[in-house]
Amino acid sequence: MASAAPRTHHQVTFAVLAAGVAAYALLQSLVTPVLPTIQANLHTSQSTVTWVLTAYLLSASIFTPIMGRIGDMIGKERVFVVTLIALAVGSLLAALAGNVTLMIVARAVQGIGGGVLPLAFGIVRDEYPKEKVSGAVGTIASLSAVGAGLGIVLAGPIVDALDWHWLFWLPMIMTVAAAIAAFFLIPASPVRTPGRISWLPALLLSAWLVALLVALSEAPEWGWGSGKVIGLLVAAVLLAVLWVQSERRAAAPLIDMGMMRLTAVWTNNLVALLIGVGMYAVFAFLPEFVQTPSAAGYGFGADITRSGLMLLPATITMFFVGTAAGGLARRIGAKTVVLLGCLVGTAAMAIFAYAHQHAWEIYVGTGVMGVGFGLAFAAMSSLIVSAVPPAQTGVASGMNANIRTIGGSVGAALMASVVTSHAAPSGLPREAGYTNGFAMLAAALLVAAAAALLIPVAGRSRGVADSLPADEPAHAESGLLAAGTLVGDKPE
Repeated sequence: MASAAPRTHHQVTFAVLAAGVAAYALLQSLVTPVLPTIQANLHTSQSTVTWVLTAYLLSASIFTPIMGRIGDMIGKERVFVVTLIALAVGSLLAALAGNVTLMIVARAVQGIGGGVLPLAFGIVRDEYPKEKVSGAVGTIASLSAVGAGLGIVLAGPIVDALDWHWLFWLPMIMTVAAAIAAFFLIPASPVRTPGRISWLPALLLSAWLVALLVALSEAPEWGWGSGKVIGLLVAAVLLAVLWVQSERRAAAPLIDMGMMRLTAVWTNNLVALLIGVGMYAVFAFLPEFVQTPSAAGYGFGADITRSGLMLLPATITMFFVGTAAGGLARRIGAKTVVLLGCLVGTAAMAIFAYAHQHAWEIYVGTGVMGVGFGLAFAAMSSLIVSAVPPAQTGVASGMNANIRTIGGSVGAALMASVVTSHAAPSGLPREAGYTNGFAMLAAALLVAAAAALLIPVAGRSRGVADSLPADEPAHAESGLLAAGTLVGDKPE
């Protein structure tokens, strides 16, 4: 992939990147309101079909930093094409899947495409005039949010007009076209960072996450006190300890444990983890709740289109609040904005738990949720940037977003465990399962608010950050930057 002379105009490069990011964003959300349909068509259980979401989040958590690091080493444009190909292959497998096992494998392959966003941001920094980089990165971040919101809304009409398989055929077509354009139009990376991938930390990260998620999702069926569940939980703890040790000893760690020890970093990451628990669990289970026939004593018998529209207020409010959060943070402080966002998110979860008898309550709840998460995401980004040296801002911001994705995989598994532990004779979950599940998410957001109180103000955290080596390699700031970016994630 030789560099062209002259180089492709940066606006052409941006258009290609935007097409790839749009396809990725659609795949993130198109499946969410259709999980009950996939469950019925693939003849599986609610706890198993949740892995269609969990496998994607788990894979993205692992592969996003790996693909970013490889891009820094061999060229971001090459790896960007590879991630689009992975998205296309995963979409093809999902479209052809005749059973839930193949569907879960397909979603795990799609998770490799999580590298699209950090690679796109890295290419923008390489190709754009310096004064235009911030605006272009913000536009791509917003595009990923808009694409995710459109996916939720478009899922119903696509299924009604065609069938659910086209939720994967259409993104596959978009992704293949974007990959071809990227191959021919994106210039070769002008900056490459020699290095290597530390595979042991990556393997241990995946091992302890899988052990934890399997234990959480299967506990209702196996029993929380069963040997298998306890054994998996113990294994998850031991593997997590080994993972931390391997990251500390690795020459090129996926996650910098030294940076993680900074108070401003670990507190924001704890908040991100808990917000991820709540957000992804709601996106996975609220559509199932509203699609439940009202004869069950709850739910609205909503079709896929209507259930997607019920989630739309979250996308809208998250986008607009995220863009306005910077000004609010300057007036009252970013730490206060994060705290406020967590408390508003807690209120949204409480609405889902205890005020879900009428459709308008769901619309209000999702709108409130978007306000809370939009505030928290944008302010956390600002706090992370102010806490570390400039050379490490990309890696630190990406860690925060990637940890949120890990929280999402845990939250989806936990919610599945709680909801499916209350099954009615009809096979549908009882209302108490959803009530307890959403109450659990409210508690998680309340803990996040408590963690936000521990965040130091930016002025104090900067002093600690300055003690770190300023020449620490940032891997072109693409390795982890804005991994899993959602609405309101706007790099500062």
